[in-house]
Amino acid sequence: MSSPDPDRPSRALRSAELLAIGSELTNGETRDTNGGELAAALAAEGVTVRRISALPDDLGAVTAAFRDALASADLVVATGGLGPTPDDLTREAIAAAVGETPEVDPELEAWLRDLFGRRGMPLLAVNLKQAWLIPSATSIPNANGTAPGWWVDRPDGRVVVLLPGPPREMRPMWTGWALPRLRERGLGDGRISRTLRLYGIGESTVADLLGDAMLRRANPIVATYARADWLDVRISAVDEPAPDGGDGRPAAAILHETTEAVRAALAGHVRTEGETGWADLVAEAAEAAGVRIATVEAGTRGALAALLAGVPAVERCIVVGGAADADPEAWPVEARATDAARDAGVEVGCAVVARTDTTRTSLRVAVAVAGDEESSVMDLRLFQHGEHGLFRAAVATAAFLIDVLGPRGVDRDRP
Repeated sequence: MSSPDPDRPSRALRSAELLAIGSELTNGETRDTNGGELAAALAAEGVTVRRISALPDDLGAVTAAFRDALASADLVVATGGLGPTPDDLTREAIAAAVGETPEVDPELEAWLRDLFGRRGMPLLAVNLKQAWLIPSATSIPNANGTAPGWWVDRPDGRVVVLLPGPPREMRPMWTGWALPRLRERGLGDGRISRTLRLYGIGESTVADLLGDAMLRRANPIVATYARADWLDVRISAVDEPAPDGGDGRPAAAILHETTEAVRAALAGHVRTEGETGWADLVAEAAEAAGVRIATVEAGTRGALAALLAGVPAVERCIVVGGAADADPEAWPVEARATDAARDAGVEVGCAVVARTDTTRTSLRVAVAVAGDEESSVMDLRLFQHGEHGLFRAAVATAAFLIDVLGPRGVDRDRP
C-alpha cells in the first residue's frame, strides 16, 4: 500500500466534483451524508466544489460521470460502490473512464486473506474484487472494513479519490490518509478560516449588521450558514499580493482583522468558535462554576438529555411524560428544578417543559435553573414544532443554563 507518485505533474487542486454512488441513494432508501461533509472539508481548504451528484449502480452512468468530472475538475472524490458484489461498480467505472484494466494486487490479496483468516472466515472468490488495482492507482488502507480505497493519478496532475460509502469507514480514510496527501499536492488556494458560532440572532439581522461591503468582498470571504442550533459566520482569507509586487498582506493578518470586525459588529451574540457544541459549552460553564447539575424535562421527548449527553457535570437526567406533565401552567418549573437538585444531591437543578400550542404552529417553553440560594426562570415561544421545535427548546435551555452559571467565551466577557 504505497504512497501516490510524487513525480506526477504539479497541478493546483482548486476545483472538485463529488460523486455518491449507489442505487440506494437515487431511490431514496438512504441519504448521502458524505457529500456535505466532504464539501465542507474541501471548502475549508479553499477548494471550489462545482457539483455533488448521486448516481445509481449503473456502469455506463458512473463511467460517464467520472469522464465528465475529470474533464472539468482538478479533483474527483467518489464514495460508495467499493463492495464485493456485482452491483458495486465504482472500480470498473473509473478503470473504463481512464482506459486501464484492473488486476488483483498481490499485496492487497495478502492483506484480505489475513483479515478474513483472523475472523475465521474463508476469502471467497467474489471478495478478490476488493484487491483490484489499476496501474495508475494506489490503495488507500481501510482499518474499519474490507474495501480499500483508491487514489488515482492522472497524467495531467488531476486526482481521483475513491472511498467506501459507510461514514465510519470513509471518514478516517479521508481525514487520516487522503486529505494530508492532497495538501501535499497543493490542495486549494492556501486559504485559512475561522468560524464564529452565533445564537439568538437571525441571518437577515446578521447580514444587515455586517453590511454588503463586508459580505461581498472577495478576500476575505465572509459567509453565513444557518444550522439547526447555530448561525455560523465563516471568515476565510488568502494572502493578498501587493500591487507593486512587494510582500502584500498575509492571510493571517487579514483573517484576524476581519474576525475582530465581525465580533465587534455582532457583539453579544458570538458564543464560541469552530465546531464547539452546546454540550461543550455547558461542560465548560459547569466546570468554571464548580457545580454539578441535575435536569428534569417534560414534553420534550428527552431532547435536553440527548443534547447534554456526555457532559461530566450532569449527574442525573429525568424525562417525564403524560399530557398533564407537559402543561407549563400545571408543571411549575422553578419547583421542579429545586427538587431535581435536592433529590440528586447536586448544586444546580434545571427544569424545562414544552407544549405545542393549539394551532400546532409553535411551542410554549418554560425553563428554570435553581441553585442553593436563588433560581432563574425563562418563558419563551418558539415558532417551530415537532422534533425540530423540541431540539430548539433544548438548545434554548442549554443557552439559559450557561448564562445563569456564567458564560465563558461569550463576546461580552472578552477583555
